[in-house]
Amino acid sequence: MKTRTRHGIILIVFLTALTSLLFLYNGSSTNTPEDQMQSDGHQMNVLNRQTSHLEGYSSVIDHKPLRMHCRSCALVTSSGHMTGSDRGSEIDRKECVIRMNDAPTKGYQRDVGQRTSLRVVAHSSMQRVLRNRLELLNSSQGTFFIFWGPGNYMRRDGKGLVYNNLRLMKQVMPKLQVYVISRLKMLHFDELFKKETGKDRKRSNSWLSTGWFTMAIALEVCDGIDVYGMIPPEFCKSPKPSVPYHYYEPAGPDECTMYLSHEQGRHGSHHRFITEKRVFANWARIFNIHFHQPDWRPTSVTKNSTDS
Repeated sequence: MKTRTRHGIILIVFLTALTSLLFLYNGSSTNTPEDQMQSDGHQMNVLNRQTSHLEGYSSVIDHKPLRMHCRSCALVTSSGHMTGSDRGSEIDRKECVIRMNDAPTKGYQRDVGQRTSLRVVAHSSMQRVLRNRLELLNSSQGTFFIFWGPGNYMRRDGKGLVYNNLRLMKQVMPKLQVYVISRLKMLHFDELFKKETGKDRKRSNSWLSTGWFTMAIALEVCDGIDVYGMIPPEFCKSPKPSVPYHYYEPAGPDECTMYLSHEQGRHGSHHRFITEKRVFANWARIFNIHFHQPDWRPTSVTKNSTDS
């Protein structure tokens, strides 16, 4: 009964937000022709290329596959390490810019850039995206959105709370390019985590982070990836000056404290942030991945040698 009541409240809040969103959307054609041409130009760089569709991602309502391919990508994390980085222009020069959840650009352009080609969003961040809808949705008609969540939230039979909300959002804003990750693809990501770490996600009481999905998706979409704001896996082993977990929440929790508490947590569900970063470091030894802010590269793997 409590669950039904909670879901009902969420739905009412969502419908209220969508109603106001409709008014904002109808009046959002205030971009200048120059702004529109610039936005369309960046989007056409991606869409005009002959690309095969990516398996496991389908658009809401019409279920079309995702078609996206980029020669160069900037994957911008939400880390406080981006504060004062002055990397914005460098980021915006990439063909595609990838962001996560509700990370804003307005007011932070100098450090994180202003363009967004792809935004990967967790089911738990949907309400925050709606609260910041004027920036994240109304001005992002050229952006691809990929939402992920547990299977029961993403069901398409009318019982998936998040999927139902995404359908409503798409109906209100039909030009939005909204995609979801299929159940089979989610299982694939679980298997990938197990293959790379030797750990079963469910048995270890952990959830894959949005960063995990974003990096894996970027490997499918991008020929080369420049990651901004991601620390190396051993970074938090020694004391460091406090850095906020999010650049847009300077008074928020400390990043290393957050990472260590999740990594060491055994009760309840946690993200294995540091374990994931070890995997990303391994991928960077194989794929065209580079890390900035802080700048680092994975250490070389030492091979055992025997005397001849």
